[in-house]
Amino acid sequence: MNPLTTMPQTFFRTKDAMNPPLAQDIMVTKLVTLLPDTEVAEAIRLLVKHSISGAPVTEADSNYLGVFSEKCCMKLFDVIARFAKQQQVALPTLPDARQIMSTKLVTLSPDTDVVQAIGDLLDHRISGAPVVDSDGQFLGVFSEKTSMSVLVQAAYEQLPSTEVAAFMDTDLERTILEDVSFLECARMFRETPYRRLPVLRDGKLVGLISRRDVLRNSNELASMISGGKVTLRATSDSRSAVGVTHPIVFDRVRHFLDLEAETITEDRDLLAIAKEFLHTPYRRFPVIRDGKLIGQVSRRNVLMATHRLMKITPQREVSPLYLSALNAAFHH
Repeated sequence: MNPLTTMPQTFFRTKDAMNPPLAQDIMVTKLVTLLPDTEVAEAIRLLVKHSISGAPVTEADSNYLGVFSEKCCMKLFDVIARFAKQQQVALPTLPDARQIMSTKLVTLSPDTDVVQAIGDLLDHRISGAPVVDSDGQFLGVFSEKTSMSVLVQAAYEQLPSTEVAAFMDTDLERTILEDVSFLECARMFRETPYRRLPVLRDGKLVGLISRRDVLRNSNELASMISGGKVTLRATSDSRSAVGVTHPIVFDRVRHFLDLEAETITEDRDLLAIAKEFLHTPYRRFPVIRDGKLIGQVSRRNVLMATHRLMKITPQREVSPLYLSALNAAFHH
């Protein structure tokens, strides 16, 4: 029997069929938060330290303001580079894709069962995995976001297939070569919804760069503003437009946070949350009550809540793909 054919009966429901799980049942309440006046360099350090892709920004009384995320950081790096050029300040030597990519990867085959693939993402605490054929040829990416499509389609008994190949993202525009620059990687992350860029050589996967990899290697760039080498100031035109005569320095979280990040209430049900994750670029939704932050629901929280309800086929061992040896051979 197809392991997903029986899922819709219990998929988004608790023992009481009239009470599906709600945001309040799965949300995380112990959160890393930022204040609007936190320096951006410190905010980046906290994201890296806690291995999180974003943090809610609140006032001291927990009033919610927005989210400062990895994507906000990508915008910041572009701003630093532009202001450095205007102020004739040389940028530090930044690593290219080859130097920051991860080569120890968990990969999936296209015929992997999607329920098992979701389990693999959860077990390895990763938000996505490249899909490759038996020769290492890159085929696509199966991620938390594509998993939302699995959940939503399963709830309506419309799954066309239970294999990863039917759900993976096959957009080759997200792939890069090994010599792509640091700032070009940041630009791609800024302009696309993707959190990871597969690195290819002759069509084969040799590495993977995530937004977090870029953040981990951004110390010298971020320190240009915290150390005073580059000053992010509003132009005279922009100051006069708002009636301000003194220089405005942009170096705080409030200058770069996402004010339009989607939020939810604690009574939003699991299926509705999965649908919103499917149709938006966000990885997390702050949970708000009366304007105050009370928790957060991530894609991972949704996957964890639903995966244990699935009827899973026997566990298959997933072997990490070690690419460092291949890269070493290429460079020697």
